[in-house]
Amino acid sequence: MMYPLKFDTILKSVIWGGSEICKFKNLPKCQDGIGESWEISQVKDNVSVVSDGSLKGESLTDLMSRYGDKLLGKHVVDRFGDKFPLLIKFIDARDNLSIQVHPNDELAKQRHNSFGKTEMWYVISAQEGAGLYSGFSKQIDAEEYVKRVNDNTIMDVLQFHPVKSGDVFFLPAGRVHAIGKGIFIAEIQQTSDITYRIYDYNRKDANGKGRELHTELAKDAIDYNMYSDLKTIYKPETDRAVELVSCKYFTTNLLDIDKKIKRDIADKDSFVIYICMEGETELTDNNGVKISVRRGDTVLVPASLQWVEISPEKSGKLLECYIPEI
Repeated sequence: MMYPLKFDTILKSVIWGGSEICKFKNLPKCQDGIGESWEISQVKDNVSVVSDGSLKGESLTDLMSRYGDKLLGKHVVDRFGDKFPLLIKFIDARDNLSIQVHPNDELAKQRHNSFGKTEMWYVISAQEGAGLYSGFSKQIDAEEYVKRVNDNTIMDVLQFHPVKSGDVFFLPAGRVHAIGKGIFIAEIQQTSDITYRIYDYNRKDANGKGRELHTELAKDAIDYNMYSDLKTIYKPETDRAVELVSCKYFTTNLLDIDKKIKRDIADKDSFVIYICMEGETELTDNNGVKISVRRGDTVLVPASLQWVEISPEKSGKLLECYIPEI
């Protein structure tokens, strides 16, 4: 019998990582410098493993092979086959991350035989004055982009966005972006680990060597169009789903609850992922299976389940994510 699944956390130690992830997830003390926690992943060499219940120890790939559309949903299997379409992360930036861009599906397939990378960020917390980069502040073209990378002025044409807890940014493939220092986010993205690094603030390692840039690869991946309103505007509401992002790769809702709510699964023909941002809740499925979902937990609800009830101890805030039919 399928049931809501939790997975072992995959922690990533990086030079720009901080100390927020272990505290947020209430993990046993771990080393400083943890920049990412991969919550649900089928990326090569980083495949999630079930952490509890009768399926404990099973990998996500094994579950997909065994259960197919009962786990994923028929339209998800028809569209993505044996590839899990999403990668769920927490990211803690103690330092500025590099300016980067991701290719779209067509370019990623051509160059890397991979999905492209469209993603979204939900800001969990941010230090005073912290911000991120998303999009251009003035119209440029590919020729000016290369010139500005070479003369170290690319930062002059990027949009800087001060951020606070609860802010949301949607980042389609092709949009130049970077997370600034002092920001802790939840990230929902296509399953892809392809990043083109554009600029890294001229930082050097202990040997005086800078990180590799992908100037030419990025040139053809960038969307040079100008956009306004790059931050997602939404109206918070209590005890109902508030849509944050809806695109062909995922739909994400915010659930801010102080009483029991019921969420239908059957009508989506997709797995549903819940990521707990605040509080402590109990999730009960239509078979009567109950699990605790605390701050920092991520749960995958199989498509074969009919519904789940989410009951907060006092209050809870969760992201709800699934694959829409197109």
